[in-house]
Amino acid sequence: MRSGTDILLIEDEANIVEAVRFILSRDGWRLEHWHEGSEALSRVQTLRPRLLILDVMLPGRSGIEVLEALRQHEDLADMPVLMLTARGTGGRGAAISDAANRVLAKPFDNDELRRVVAEMLEGAA
Repeated sequence: MRSGTDILLIEDEANIVEAVRFILSRDGWRLEHWHEGSEALSRVQTLRPRLLILDVMLPGRSGIEVLEALRQHEDLADMPVLMLTARGTGGRGAAISDAANRVLAKPFDNDELRRVVAEMLEGAA
């Protein structure tokens, strides 16, 4: 049996949170949620999830800023990150693609989300 948090979802849209929680919990993944970017890195440090799902647009601190800080943090730099984006990345698409392991556009296909998460978690095992 797995212990700890499989996935930390940092997302501020309640409908996306509920959808992701429903989709991934059906597959047995344990998911925690945080709603804004300013405390996101401390949540990651506390929970040490196996996968971080991070929205680009967050209140407090953008997902891009969180991702950049994560990649500079010595003991968290290798954490697998799936970025979710609803809009263009404002010219930062290459930076996101380089720093994140995967990127999914919202609205995403449920089966694609399940497949990507399974691939990322099995690859991180």
